[in-house]
Amino acid sequence: MTPKLELRGVAKTFHGNGLTVPALADVSFSVQPGEFVTLIGPSGSGKSTVLNLIVGLLEPDAGEIRVDGEPARPGRVGYMPQRDLLLPWRTVLDNVILPQEVRGVPRAEARARARERLPLFGLAAFADAYPAALSGGMRQRAALLRTVLTERDVLLLDEPFGALDALTRRELQDWLLGLWTQLRQTMLFITHDVEEAVYLSDRVIVLSARPARVVKELAVSLPRPRRQGLIATPEFGAHVAELLQALGIDV
Repeated sequence: MTPKLELRGVAKTFHGNGLTVPALADVSFSVQPGEFVTLIGPSGSGKSTVLNLIVGLLEPDAGEIRVDGEPARPGRVGYMPQRDLLLPWRTVLDNVILPQEVRGVPRAEARARARERLPLFGLAAFADAYPAALSGGMRQRAALLRTVLTERDVLLLDEPFGALDALTRRELQDWLLGLWTQLRQTMLFITHDVEEAVYLSDRVIVLSARPARVVKELAVSLPRPRRQGLIATPEFGAHVAELLQALGIDV
């Protein structure tokens, strides 16, 4: 089966202000169609750089990136950055239709498509609200709907729950898994939370410290659908311990 997303020997070094910072040395991994894969690694290990390269915001110094077997190019994947970047002067509905407007979809058509999706994201009652009126969790749902409305098969999510409180984060983890089960889009997810990585993923890819290489790929053998009580099981704990060891953390 052709991978939905594939990185082969990708390297990237940043130059500026008299400094040379090697970010990625030799990063290779693939994501299969419909798979949920999470990328973890030490702070500054280049996780966000990987996403920026896939999206086309950066160019690799070496290696190649392929989507559906073809060289990656801008616009091939959906990307949700760490911050929600909702425009404060636009309503929720008008924020989430931005990708369609950029592609030239008529405004009325874009709004109609978005309204169909709002209930799935728990936003039906907030279509005409402005971002300032939303909780952190609701803002993240709106940002993810905007990403889904790019209508791309591959979604890249960069620590979307990192700024949320623990209870909201767990609620959105379950909601995201339900959404992924329905849409079956291919997801590459970044987090700094090892438990979150295990809970959500089919596979977890571990990057080393800078310059990053892949040091481990862990297939998560836990059954789906998943519930939060799974976190307390020995099987879950064993997966977490294996990843912590790969990160160089004593357990």
